[in-house]
Amino acid sequence: MQVPTLYSTSLIAEVFGQAWNAGSLTVNQREGLMAALVEDTLNSEDYAAIDRLQHAVRRGWIKVTE
Repeated sequence: MQVPTLYSTSLIAEVFGQAWNAGSLTVNQREGLMAALVEDTLNSEDYAAIDRLQHAVRRGWIKVTE
């Protein structure tokens, strides 16, 4: 299975907003965010948004769903 990557800041911001509003993050969204981190093409705002999502998942504010 190939994981789609999120190249643009607008897509990362969209995933952040959807996850925060829904209270959940899909496995595909999570894997896409992880792939974007590996590519190392993100700016500081993108890193901060992904870090906030990871923190929210660890704290239980956002659930990772199928």
